[in-house]
Amino acid sequence: MTNRYETLDHYLSVCKLHKKEESKLITKVLEKYTDIEPKVRLEKSDLSSSLNLRGNNYFLNNIKLNNDDAFCLYHALRLNSWVSILDLRYNRINDEGAVWIAKLIAENSTLKHLNLMCNDIGPDGAEQIALALQKNENIIYLNLNGNKIGNKGGMCMAQMLQVNVNLQHLDIGETDLKIESLIALATILNYNRTLKSLNVSRPVPQYQFANWMDEIAQHFAKMLKVNKTLKQLIMQKYELRDYGMHWISDKLLSNPHLVHLDLSCNRITRDGAKDISILLNRNTPLKVLDLGYNRLEDDGAKLLAEALSYANTNLQKLSIKSNNIGAEGLCALAECLNHNTSLTHVYIWGNNLEEPACIAFKKLIEKNKLKQENTDVRPYVVDGKTYLSELTNDIDMFYYWQPVYGDGVLSTLREIA
Repeated sequence: MTNRYETLDHYLSVCKLHKKEESKLITKVLEKYTDIEPKVRLEKSDLSSSLNLRGNNYFLNNIKLNNDDAFCLYHALRLNSWVSILDLRYNRINDEGAVWIAKLIAENSTLKHLNLMCNDIGPDGAEQIALALQKNENIIYLNLNGNKIGNKGGMCMAQMLQVNVNLQHLDIGETDLKIESLIALATILNYNRTLKSLNVSRPVPQYQFANWMDEIAQHFAKMLKVNKTLKQLIMQKYELRDYGMHWISDKLLSNPHLVHLDLSCNRITRDGAKDISILLNRNTPLKVLDLGYNRLEDDGAKLLAEALSYANTNLQKLSIKSNNIGAEGLCALAECLNHNTSLTHVYIWGNNLEEPACIAFKKLIEKNKLKQENTDVRPYVVDGKTYLSELTNDIDMFYYWQPVYGDGVLSTLREIA
């Protein structure tokens, strides 16, 4: 077994033995572990278990790994005893390299988190990874977001979930899934008792199927009624309308487990907001609700505000960004925050920020009813008029990118960036 101190030498030996060019990214990162004193290394538990090889690291000149690098990583890490988190985001690993990643999954006994976001892995590579996960007993987190695994890859992931009883977080959003694989995933989750988080955002629209989005919504809604472990569901960009929202809200009334629901970038209007308000009135365990980039308008915002004013004591984060909400709806939401004690994060940028709404949110921030770091707007006054400027805060900060300084930086990234 190779420990953290021997990994660099082992990697260089593998490159020399197989006549592969050394990756400057890999050697630079592994050198950090060699340079740090052993006592310091042991004190940094996250550093001692995480290997960050993301291809969009500015300080490492955005060097990207390829299939040959995946081959060398497999041989260098297959018997490794310390890496439990492997971050390979934003590289150029395709199906050929995915074969070596799959072998690493099958043979490494310590790896638990694997991030392959935004590589070039297709259906065949996803199949190899899924087959490896059928036998793996360690991986609890897999991120394939942005890889075009398609319908075949989605079906392979569904088949894997039938067998795998360890995976807790699966991100296959933005991967060109189709209706067949989505229905398969929803069906499997009727019985799966392990998965806690699922991202299936932006499937490929199939207009040859009438009401395709409603059919998918029904399958996921029925799953939510019986699933006992799923805590986070992300369904962005489904063209989901009010009918589908009705199905999901109705079945969630019977779900005591889901705490994070992301339905942003859909077509939900005030009628869908009415169903959501019924759900909030029942005070379900839901803590995070993202309805950004829909069409709630003033009527929808007022329905949500009414439910949150007195009935709901669980929701903590709400996003209604870019919903064509005017002063009436935003003022109603601001007023509800004077009564609600659990809702701490609210995101409203992209709506019609008329002066009454600006004043209402300025007062909330001044009275500390809404902390500045928990919203995406900041008030300012010019010539006696109040305006709101945009902040970069959001519900899912640092999901697609990672800052290089500030509070959002993991200590691991500070060490190796």
